[in-house]
Amino acid sequence: MKKMGVFLFFLVLIPSLSFGQVEKYKAVFTLNFVRYIGWPEAAKDGDFVIGVIKDSRVASWLTKQSVGKKFGYQNVVVKEFKSIDELSACQVVFVSSSLNYSKHAATIKSVIGKNSLIITEAEGATKHGSVINFVVRDNNLKFEISGNNAQALGLSISSKLENMAAAIKM
Repeated sequence: MKKMGVFLFFLVLIPSLSFGQVEKYKAVFTLNFVRYIGWPEAAKDGDFVIGVIKDSRVASWLTKQSVGKKFGYQNVVVKEFKSIDELSACQVVFVSSSLNYSKHAATIKSVIGKNSLIITEAEGATKHGSVINFVVRDNNLKFEISGNNAQALGLSISSKLENMAAAIKM
């Protein structure tokens, strides 16, 4: 009976640990994407804000990893938004899969404005304006990149980012 309890404990614990690791990797990737994006001068004023919509785990990892960091001369600030109604202007916005991005894409783009990097984690999100979209392929975390969407937002993507092994060009 005791062995069964230990087995059930690990059976429940292991998926949550691997899920937490995925969130950590998404946060690490998100912070690293910033370095491979060409930003217009308009995006270089004030703090460098990374907004996270409806994903407290990614927001928490981003906050932990960005404490005291700067992007150029800008302080990196992470803002967590629990709903689309709370959203404000950001240089980067991470849209959780718990929000229907395709339904809210126009609203998100109008609030954050041009020159903002949109990162999502929903199948087909690049068809609705996402620049970078996390996907799982063959049990590996990868990301789709849309150069056309980046260009439409006034951003450019470094060839180094496009050539990463995890990148899937759209």
